[in-house]
Amino acid sequence: MTGDLYATGLTVRFGGRTVLDGVDLTAPAGAITGVTGASGSGKTTLLRVLAGLQRPHAGEIRYGAASASGASNPASASGASNSAPGPRRGSVALLAQHPRLVCNPRWTLRQIIDEPLAIRAGRGFHPAAEQTAARVGLDTALLERYPGQVSDGQLQRACLGRVLTQGDGGPLLVLCDEPTGALDCETGMLVLEALERHDYVQSAAADELQMSKYALHRLLKKLELIDHVRDQRNLRRRAE
Repeated sequence: MTGDLYATGLTVRFGGRTVLDGVDLTAPAGAITGVTGASGSGKTTLLRVLAGLQRPHAGEIRYGAASASGASNPASASGASNSAPGPRRGSVALLAQHPRLVCNPRWTLRQIIDEPLAIRAGRGFHPAAEQTAARVGLDTALLERYPGQVSDGQLQRACLGRVLTQGDGGPLLVLCDEPTGALDCETGMLVLEALERHDYVQSAAADELQMSKYALHRLLKKLELIDHVRDQRNLRRRAE
C-alpha cells in the first residue's frame, strides 16, 4: 500500500464497555510503527479495525492516498461513508500471534504460503513455496505437512512466508499482532528481520512484543526497527 495510514477518532464498544475511545494513529509509509500498551488495552482490537475485520462504532481510517480510481480511500463508521471503499484488495496482511487460530488445519504449509499467489494469478499459477520457504528459514521438507504436524515456530514461518508472497504482488501494509509472542528468540528475530528488510512493506503497525521492557528496548536498539512508537495508554479497557 502506498501512502500513509491515518486513523482518527476510532471508537469500539463491546456491550457496555468502551475498548477504543477516540484513538488516533498515523503509520507513515516506509516505516514500522509500534503500538504499546498493557494487556487488555485494546491493541488487538485496533489492529482488527485497521485490517477491516472489526467495524468501529465511530472514527475514520484513510488507507493511503489513492484508490483504483485515483480518489482518496476513506473508510468511516458513520453515515454515508460506510459505503466508501476500504484498502485495495490484497494490500493489507495480518500476522497473528497464534498462527493455529488463523490457519486452515486442512491446508498444507505449501497451500498456506501460496494462497495469495493463487488468488492473484488464478488457475495455472506457478507455485513459489520452495523459494519463499528458503526466505523465511522453513525446511522445504515440511511443505506437505499440515499445521497439526509442525511446531508453532514452523507454522509461524509459513504464515510469514504467506505475507511475503502477498507482498510480492505490490506494496503491503502488515499488521503484526505480537507475532513473536509464542516463538523462541531465534525464530522471533527471523520474523522481525524478514519484515524489516523487504522494501515493499510500506507501513506496519506492530503490537507490543511479549518480553520485558528492558529486553524490548535492547532489541529495538539493535535492529533499529521501530521508527515511530506510539504509547497508546488511552487504549484502555474501561469498566462499565
